[in-house]
Amino acid sequence: MISENLTKIKSRIKKAVENSPQTDKNVTLVAVSKTFPSSSIREAYQAGQKIFGENKVQEALDKIDECKDLLAAEFHMIGHLQSNKVKYIPGVFKLIHSVDRKSLVKEMNKRFQREGVVQDILVQVNLAHEEQKGGIIPEKLDDLLEYILTSDSLNLRGFMFMPPLQENPEDNRYLFAKMYELFAHYKDQFEKSGMEGFDTLSMGMSADFETAVEEGSNMVRVGSKIFGKRNYKR
Repeated sequence: MISENLTKIKSRIKKAVENSPQTDKNVTLVAVSKTFPSSSIREAYQAGQKIFGENKVQEALDKIDECKDLLAAEFHMIGHLQSNKVKYIPGVFKLIHSVDRKSLVKEMNKRFQREGVVQDILVQVNLAHEEQKGGIIPEKLDDLLEYILTSDSLNLRGFMFMPPLQENPEDNRYLFAKMYELFAHYKDQFEKSGMEGFDTLSMGMSADFETAVEEGSNMVRVGSKIFGKRNYKR
């Protein structure tokens, strides 16, 4: 089932790229394996999927240990990251999607510097100003980015965005478009200043990844459409 689902998702991503005027031809698929067992990761890995997303540190550490023989697998942290969990993760995640505050940046830089690790990160942007969600609001983005750029152990790669929950993904199309504009603005500014590597816009999940790709996303986070219905009691 997982292999078939991956094939379908990749086909849908390809079609969405063709419908997008600005998306580059390489869209990275992050298979969101949170709450699913390591056996599901193994099945997806055997089907060719190499990038997996987790949202809780301890669950991720357990599964990464169980999958340490999958040498080409890489894991991303996509959920809210508490500062008191940072000490457990130097060198664990290829990419952290959810950086959104100075206190977290300070703790990450201190811990990663101590371990000699340079960590790739994305800044989570709360474009819709949702109080219940993580992410930095656009009005405070400049200040946070400047702080990150002074941190020797953090490598800023781009932005992550989670839109409001909608029954129809078309209702969020304008937000995806606005998020791409914001990303493109900063990418242009960084390139003009000689900074390289700001190249990732992570937006789009199982319910709306096609709309997100059509509006410029080059990294999507898909879980239930690959692994099946999620069991949150696990």
